[in-house]
Amino acid sequence: MDLRRSRLRSGLRHRGLLRAALRGRRRPPLPAALPQAVAVSAVAHLPAASSAWLPVSPCAPDVCLRAQARTAGPLRRAARLAGAAAVLLAGLPIALALGRTARRGAVTTWWSRLLLRALGIRIVTRRGFSCIGGSARARAVPEEDGPALLVGNHVSWLDPLVITATFACRPLAKAEVGRWPIVGTLASGGGALFIDRDRLSALPGVVADMTAALRRGESVAAFPEGTTWCGREMGRFRPAVFQAALDAGVPVRPLALRFLEGTAVHGGTGVHEGTGERAALSTRPSYVGDDTLLASVLRIVATRDLVAEVTVFPAVRPDRPAAYGGPVHRREARTALARIAEAQVRTGLMEPEEQAVAA
Repeated sequence: MDLRRSRLRSGLRHRGLLRAALRGRRRPPLPAALPQAVAVSAVAHLPAASSAWLPVSPCAPDVCLRAQARTAGPLRRAARLAGAAAVLLAGLPIALALGRTARRGAVTTWWSRLLLRALGIRIVTRRGFSCIGGSARARAVPEEDGPALLVGNHVSWLDPLVITATFACRPLAKAEVGRWPIVGTLASGGGALFIDRDRLSALPGVVADMTAALRRGESVAAFPEGTTWCGREMGRFRPAVFQAALDAGVPVRPLALRFLEGTAVHGGTGVHEGTGERAALSTRPSYVGDDTLLASVLRIVATRDLVAEVTVFPAVRPDRPAAYGGPVHRREARTALARIAEAQVRTGLMEPEEQAVAA
């Protein structure tokens, strides 16, 4: 299967990759890589709709959104909106001028941080640990500076901003974002890759574009769930995008994204400075169900002390890359990578007491 020649032909030439996008509805939500892990679902009261291709989250704004711990005043909200608008407008000429310049990654990182700060969001990072044993088909690799496929859980439209503010990378976004006024221009100028989720036949071409970017030395960020969850739970990682890492010969680096709110969070530990109290998980930034972008933005600017926490796990590679040459073995490899990455991300979303139970 050669994804570099990605046009579909009669007989579903890429049926192996297409099948990877549909796999897993019969699998349990927690991967076998951590068989005893406990994932507490806070949204089980909503039935998940079935979909042959598009993943569907059971989350909805009227059920999952909680009131903010501290509310920003009218002046602070207005200042945040004005600041975000100024950053967006200032970014337009920069996005048009960047193109494929060598400084695109650094400029996009700087701009993403500026926009998040204008919205009142601070980023903290912490390092996760990796424990891959048993009959796993992948292994953790030493720290390296080269490109990687960054994969994480999906909570909000803020997620690509958070990842690009943390890593110089090209995010994978839905095609609708590319058609949004101003935002689409900024995303394209920042190097975003787009996927049309309504066209399953376009998937091999998207994976080929990701592979090409990785081979050029550019990291790519993707959200394998294919949809957003409120942050109290996450969906299953679909294996298809992991084929890009296999084809480019780069590692996969899992990232766990959480939003916290309260008073200042110390060093990414989730603990309030000066009080010792634990910061509360926030669902205010989530973008789920029939939520609108305007409503989401207004909630975010109205929330004080909002923190985006990024847990960075060690990168993983297939245990025997040369053994995955045939279609069946390639499918097994990307499925193994997806399950291991998902298991690691789930541990990053657990509270310390839940991790103790899982251990």
